[in-house]
Amino acid sequence: MKLDLTFDRVLARHAELSAMLAGAGGSPDPQDIVRMSKEMSELDPVVSGIKSLRQLLAEMDEASLMKDDPSAESDMRALALEEYYVLKERLPLLEREVQLLLLPKDEADAKNAILEVRAGTGGDEAALFAAQLFRMYERYAALQGWRFETLDFNDTGLGGCKEAVGAITGRGVFARLKFESGVHRVQRVPVTEAQGRIHTSAATVAVLPEAEEVDIAIDDKDLRIDVFRSQGSGGQSVNTTDSAVRIVHLPTNIVVQCQDEKSQHKNKAKAMKILRARIYERERQMKDAERAANRKSQVGSGDRSERIRTYNFPQGRVTDHRINLTLYKIDKVMEGEALNEVVEALIAADQALRLADLE
Repeated sequence: MKLDLTFDRVLARHAELSAMLAGAGGSPDPQDIVRMSKEMSELDPVVSGIKSLRQLLAEMDEASLMKDDPSAESDMRALALEEYYVLKERLPLLEREVQLLLLPKDEADAKNAILEVRAGTGGDEAALFAAQLFRMYERYAALQGWRFETLDFNDTGLGGCKEAVGAITGRGVFARLKFESGVHRVQRVPVTEAQGRIHTSAATVAVLPEAEEVDIAIDDKDLRIDVFRSQGSGGQSVNTTDSAVRIVHLPTNIVVQCQDEKSQHKNKAKAMKILRARIYERERQMKDAERAANRKSQVGSGDRSERIRTYNFPQGRVTDHRINLTLYKIDKVMEGEALNEVVEALIAADQALRLADLE
């Protein structure tokens, strides 16, 4: 009954939009036309799904009447019975498709993403793990056909990094990676451990929707920009000019630093890209009261302090604590190959929770 009412509201809204765009009641404003056209295009697949579902239910009713009609010929009843069970088998799949289409859309899902990985507790071992995670996402992006650009990589000189930031561009990037935000824990024997003892370290991952300039307007007077000489582990990666850039957004006190490029201009452009993403995510979370209120019922809140996953190298397992998923293929996960199994399971769990709210 609840879904039927929802279906009726969707169909009524679609018809209303169609009438308004056709000029019923006067010519709409150009901006209203753009807004209504966007809403209608989003409703089109939902309306198509609802109509298909209702058509299937009508055909099931017709077949049911025929198969149970004592006055009908036996051959006709047999055909109706066969058709009824074929339709009945299709019904759950079509119902789920329509329900998924009805789920509230996260406007950020279609956006590209800014990936931030930071070493947490664990010293050099945490820095090594952070660098491994960053490479894992880079490999995963390549397997998905996405473009991966390193915006900043603050290395420790031992193969690890204190912080790494990347931009990932492609179809549905944020929708697939948004559940990766949180604390990733690693359990293994460090190379420097003489006694063979297992150490626990951690790294923090944040996945932010990339914001365009039209999404976030940043006033120059709200920025403090400092330039300085790059810091690094030595060698060719350290610049001899003041090319590194640090930007402070004064209203929010968000600080972004980039030193990966030898050009001050390029470092500033990258820093601004990261800054826009952080401000956009901050405003997005503040405005989305419903999302904040429902955090505990979601698969992941995006909270960077939430411990989400453990990578246990001695046992060869990766465990996602939010959905109690364990894979004994840590090497393939770290290579990006099996990460998709975790991503798909997280998306499915999130959809299941949200579908439960529709029922």
